[in-house]
Amino acid sequence: MADSPTIDGTVKWFDPKKGFGFVVGEADGPDILLHANVLRNFGQSSVADGARIQIRVQETPRGIQATEVISISPPEGGDVMDGEVAVAQSFDDLPIMPGRVKWFDKIKGFGFVNVFGAGDDIFVHMDVLRRCGFSDLQAGEAVALRVGDSDRGRLALEVLSWDAAIDEE
Repeated sequence: MADSPTIDGTVKWFDPKKGFGFVVGEADGPDILLHANVLRNFGQSSVADGARIQIRVQETPRGIQATEVISISPPEGGDVMDGEVAVAQSFDDLPIMPGRVKWFDKIKGFGFVNVFGAGDDIFVHMDVLRRCGFSDLQAGEAVALRVGDSDRGRLALEVLSWDAAIDEE
């Protein structure tokens, strides 16, 4: 598939419950189908609307489909961290920690991740997910985190796909 055309675009929308979404290419072509299996092969179960994405595509009788996700960049925007959260550490200085999603409720806007080898749960806020390019997390999903401390306990400052964290090491 390495010889498939590569397209840079923006996620128009993605619904993990439906199992698909669409990408709009920079070249103003037709919408490109992004199936959940293609996204899972990249190591994520969701992607935020407006995220920048680079994909390999193929032409099918039903239109253009993504066959591989090469990279995802979070949507552009300002810092969306909750003003109540005081973080003393810089993200770059923090280790990447492997974890598994305990639960996440998109409607409530938060959830928790169990970090391997740690007894406490890590709080994950919806705004952090969006800033990191995710739109949702599924129970049992493997992720990687950079974690900080607040006056309320430990919280995720950055959420990465499992594969992205492995590649970074």
